[in-house]
Amino acid sequence: MIDFHYETDFQLKDDVRHKSWILTIFEIENSFCGDINYIFCDDRYLLEINKKYLNHDTYTDIITFDYSAGNLISSDIFISIDRVRENAANLDVDFEEELLRVMSHGILHLLGFNDKTEDEKAQMRVKENEMIKLFHVEH
Repeated sequence: MIDFHYETDFQLKDDVRHKSWILTIFEIENSFCGDINYIFCDDRYLLEINKKYLNHDTYTDIITFDYSAGNLISSDIFISIDRVRENAANLDVDFEEELLRVMSHGILHLLGFNDKTEDEKAQMRVKENEMIKLFHVEH
């Protein structure tokens, strides 16, 4: 089950469309969706999560907590809307596109994709772009 939670004024424009898209990502990656909670928040909220659970005193756009068991993927995915807005402006991309990138990024990490090395970052970007296109094509 996919749920969206809001700790800020932001709201997705179409929860149903986004849920369907996320389920499609799991399907094409041959994985099973367990409980996925997206928590949309601001910088301050996510900074506190980052300090408390990861001992990092830095802003970030996303933190993913993986509760998966085998091929059943479950997670809490925290996304800072402030960071997504700033990233979109810095990268000169639409906010909605950057949000899709970050949302898919969390799922891709859960599915085993990493971004520590330059090669992994490049592969992650290709997969993110595929998922963004999927949102526009399928939905």
